[in-house]
Order: sequence, then C-alpha cells, then structure tokens
Amino acid sequence: MGSIPAADAAEAMRLAVDHLRGRLDYLSDGETGERSQWIMNVLDDFRHHPALEISRPGDFSGYDTVPRYRVRPGERLYGATLELGITEAARAAYPIYREHRADGVGGFQVGVPGAIDLALFTFGPRGVLRYERPFAEALAIAMNEAHGDDVLFQLELPAEAVLLTRAPRPARRALAALLAGRVAALALGAPRGARFGVHLCLGDLNHRALGAPNDAEPLVQLANALVERWPATRPLQFVHLPLAAGAEPPATDPAFYRPLRGLRPRDVRVVAGYAHEGHDLAAQRRVRDYVEDAIGDRVDVSTSCGLGRRDQADAVAALDRIGALLDD
Repeated sequence: MGSIPAADAAEAMRLAVDHLRGRLDYLSDGETGERSQWIMNVLDDFRHHPALEISRPGDFSGYDTVPRYRVRPGERLYGATLELGITEAARAAYPIYREHRADGVGGFQVGVPGAIDLALFTFGPRGVLRYERPFAEALAIAMNEAHGDDVLFQLELPAEAVLLTRAPRPARRALAALLAGRVAALALGAPRGARFGVHLCLGDLNHRALGAPNDAEPLVQLANALVERWPATRPLQFVHLPLAAGAEPPATDPAFYRPLRGLRPRDVRVVAGYAHEGHDLAAQRRVRDYVEDAIGDRVDVSTSCGLGRRDQADAVAALDRIGALLDD
C-alpha cells in the first residue's frame, strides 16, 4: 500500500510500523495531504501549466468529474516541464524512513504513476497515444532523481488493469502484451539496477473503484505479460493483484479466484490485495484459502489499494486485518 490517512509522513510511517512491525518489506511516506487522492493534486496543478488549458471543468467528486486538458494552440508538451512532485516528496520523507530502519523495515517505497495513466486522466482516451511520451520522460527524470540503494519504485497502474477488465475476452491477450510492453519501457527510464514493484489497481477515487472484473482472469493475464516482458536490468520484486474494489469487499465465490492457477510469477512475489476491514475475519480467511489454493503457495497480503481514502479508524482496522491474516 502507498497512502495512509495521517497528518504527515511521520505519522503515517509510525502508524504503519506500529501496526505491522516486522512485516513491512517496504515503507512508503503515506502520500498524505494533497497527495491522498493519488495524482488528483497533480491534475489540479496543471491548471497553471503554461502549455495546457482546461477542456472539461471538473471538481474531482467522481471519475466523470475529473477535469480534462488540452494543449494550447501553438504549444508543445515536454516532459521536462511537467512537475509531478515525486522527487520532492521522496526527499522530504527519506530521513523519516531512515529512522524506522531499526524497526525491521525494508526498503523505502516511492509511488510512481504510469505514463498511460497520467495521459489518460489528463487528456482522456484520445490523448493517451499522443501524450504518453512526455509523461514517460517526466517520470524518468523523477526516478533518476529519487533513486537510491534502498529505494523501490512502485508503479501504480489502474488504467491498465481497468482497460483489460473491460476488454472483450478474445482481445485481452494482445492488449495485455501491448500494455505490459509500455510499462516495461517506462521501467527502463529508471537507473540500471533500480528495483520495482507493480501495483495493479482498479481505482479508488473517493474510495470507489473505476472498474471490477468478473473474476481474476484479466489480472492474471496482465501480471503474466508484465513478468514476461520485464527488463532484467530493473529487478521486479512483486506484483500486486487487486482482489477487492474500493469500498466493496472481495468476492466470496471460490470461482472468482480459480484463474489464479494460471499465474506464472517465476521469482516475482505475488501480493494478494484482498484484506478488507468490512469483511469478518472468518470470511477473509476463506478468501485467503481460495487464493493460496489456486496459486499453490502462501502469498503476501495487502488491501486492494492504498488506505488514503479511508478514515484513520478504518485504515488502522485494515492494517490490523493484514497483520491477522499474515500471523495465522
């Protein structure tokens, strides 16, 4: 997970460590404040970008009311002019992360949105092919500036996951390959040796998902395509699968999880995103059994997305639920 509802990075990190002490391989800064709604603060700041103008006003109250932009006549969009706030946030939180190394925390997790996702939410579907490149350039700059020996970049990919769940079944394999190739190219923009995790996501704006699959098959197809195409020079540590959707808890039908038998993770860890404070623990244990029986092994546990769209009490309950599922 990346986001945690807290006043600042220090409180967010302390909450995560206090409730999951010794079980955190990576610790994020909590993406607090204006970053709690993922990239929505970045989109809002684009109102002031000299090359952009609003084509559709919006107030971020839902997916249909996210503002959209267009490039002004006579202007061009360059990656070097796109301020995403990744480097600044990472540098500010890194000293706090170092204070928690003695608490058994592993690496420092830095969230990175996908270039396709940024282009889609900024310009709409017609802008993805045209403007993916400047966003990829901006992300490469940020990853090179934020890179360090103990840093892990978490690529956050709701657009890719939702696109695949909505695609007709016969088109999914080809679409998964195409999307995975673009994500792999994005990873190559980071320094050689940079470590990555992939956070597949179904969206969580205002704690509502953008889409939800009928079963785990499209997530498996996308995960397999990513692992197959991932560049060996940028190690992929984990792939997170969203098995719940926003405020909706995970499915209780074991048939939903059977496609997980087709996962080919090789040496990449699987993080199952089914932990949910709205489910009783017995139901969550059954879901865990469905997941692990299908995969054939124990897997890591998380929520379906970050916790920043919950209130703090629910977020703490979700952290405790992760701990309970890991400790059984």
